[in-house]
Amino acid sequence: MRRFLTTTAINMSKRIQYTVEGEVQGVNYRAWAVSKAKDFDITGYAKNASNGTVVGEAQGTSDSVKQFVDSLYKAPSPAKVSKVESSDMQTKEGDSGFQRAALILMNCSRAITTNALPRQSATRFLLSIQHGRTITTASLRPTTLVQQHASTPKTRRQQFRTSKHALIKEYFPAPDAPNIKTTEAAWAHPVYTFSQMEQVKIQHRDAKDWSDWVALTFMRVLRWGLDTVSGYKHDPDQHPVRNGAATPTGSGEHSIDKADKLRARPFTHMTERKWLMRFIFLESVAGVPGMVAGMLRHLHSMRRMKRDNGWIETLLEESYNERMHLLTFLKMAEPGWFMRMMVLGAQGVFFNSMFVSYLVSPRTCHRFVGYLEEEAVITYTRAIGDIEAGKLPMFEKMPAPDIAIQYWDMPEGRRTMKDLLLYIRADESKHREVNHTLGNLDQKNDPNPYNSKYKDEAAPHPVKDIKFQRPTGWEREEVIGEDKAH
Repeated sequence: MRRFLTTTAINMSKRIQYTVEGEVQGVNYRAWAVSKAKDFDITGYAKNASNGTVVGEAQGTSDSVKQFVDSLYKAPSPAKVSKVESSDMQTKEGDSGFQRAALILMNCSRAITTNALPRQSATRFLLSIQHGRTITTASLRPTTLVQQHASTPKTRRQQFRTSKHALIKEYFPAPDAPNIKTTEAAWAHPVYTFSQMEQVKIQHRDAKDWSDWVALTFMRVLRWGLDTVSGYKHDPDQHPVRNGAATPTGSGEHSIDKADKLRARPFTHMTERKWLMRFIFLESVAGVPGMVAGMLRHLHSMRRMKRDNGWIETLLEESYNERMHLLTFLKMAEPGWFMRMMVLGAQGVFFNSMFVSYLVSPRTCHRFVGYLEEEAVITYTRAIGDIEAGKLPMFEKMPAPDIAIQYWDMPEGRRTMKDLLLYIRADESKHREVNHTLGNLDQKNDPNPYNSKYKDEAAPHPVKDIKFQRPTGWEREEVIGEDKAH
């Protein structure tokens, strides 16, 4: 009788391998699977796979395995399960062993060379960026990386558990608001066409008076600090200034070429990690000027009891846009403690410097930001050039994160890292134009041309999108008109 009962129990045992598809990574889904496995006395494992799914094995009685599989569909928000597939496999007697890995790379070489990486997978690949390693297509083989742990004695039954979450954490967890479906952006982003974005050019506005020279000097000091902190180095011969075209001698663009050659250090390949750290540092600083200027103009308007003529909205929207750039890059890679301290220190110094400077000379501050945005356009142009040259294999196939797709309303088929940088470069080119234009105006009396309606809307004039591009800014006579006295 005892032998019969033992045989029956063994026959009732079942083991499966399963795959869960949907939004199941970075949302504590595996922790949910662990709790359900304990409820049904299941053993096995759950792991994140590079294709964005959760995979694993489960063993128990036939009924308990079925109940476990059914429970995999019912994960709480923010996880969303779209499909669960399972197949039978041979049971493991004793089932005391446990395989554990931070990430399973499933057929990686094909994923890198033929298809864009899934969003969750791309985020996990950036783990290597945080540790200063570079992943190339040669180093990614179609294999499953599994770290073997010493098995426990067979007499001890090991419970189902999740693998160690050694990956990039969910940097922006979903808020606990069951009644809210979504929260829209405060300012809807203007629509850019890819033709317009590809027309963005590097261009420099020459300094014309002492105010311009002060702004340009301080921008160069900030650029030096940014280069030092972010480890930026480039080869001027391999990064032509004008999107690959030679610049004419004597032009403003040619002067940028010579300045680059003077400050360029020995060439070191800019890796994906170095570019991302530069982007994060740049955007954390770039979000300050618009907020400072908007705040001071708001207080100034209240104090004088006069209208601001539309400047505040544009300045705050610029700051908001720069913050979205930062949030996008933070979604892709979390900076280490050193970069965090540098950002904190730079932002503290920069905020107070901008505060005092804007009280003294708003015009100089807008010119300074215009020059700073010129440098941002150069940075993103060079990063795009490195992607096109095949120097950044991870960026070539990496998709943009969801936060970017929603904010820029990126169309299907144009959601790669290169496409993302095109959008961001276009934004920076717009900030360049806006601040150079505002620097040309009467700071107290002129209306904001970007919030104004024109008598002839068909003629080129300042707009919120990049339909009419003017890299060096619009002159006052073009947007306000000639003074009646003249």
